[in-house]
Amino acid sequence: MDDAIANPPGPCTPEARGDCEVRHILDRVADKWSLLVIALLDERTLRFTELRRMVEGISQRMLTVTLRQLERDGLVERVVYAVIPPRVDYSLTPLGKSLHEPIRVLVAWTEQHQNEIAAARAAYDAREAAAEGPATA
Repeated sequence: MDDAIANPPGPCTPEARGDCEVRHILDRVADKWSLLVIALLDERTLRFTELRRMVEGISQRMLTVTLRQLERDGLVERVVYAVIPPRVDYSLTPLGKSLHEPIRVLVAWTEQHQNEIAAARAAYDAREAAAEGPATA
């Protein structure tokens, strides 16, 4: 096993800056909203309103925050058109496009194992419920 995985570094310190940066990047790209946005922008440009409709459950504020963070990280490009009403398009940068294969593999794995995971969750919940015993009034 990789030593960095077996013994993750402690808090972010100047000495651990590289490892800390890796954790920050993973936090960003592994975030559920970021993954969905990156997946939706696969080889196409979408407007903010289109993204908002397509990402079920995301608020306007959370989508704005997510897009800004992805833009800051160089994964998403934002183009503003000076029209009324304002039009803003989002697309992936070459760096963002390079995430598609890992995301595709992750989604395929999830689809392949979703029933096993659901069964494991149900078994765990049943064990926990049995361990708690009958509810008292």
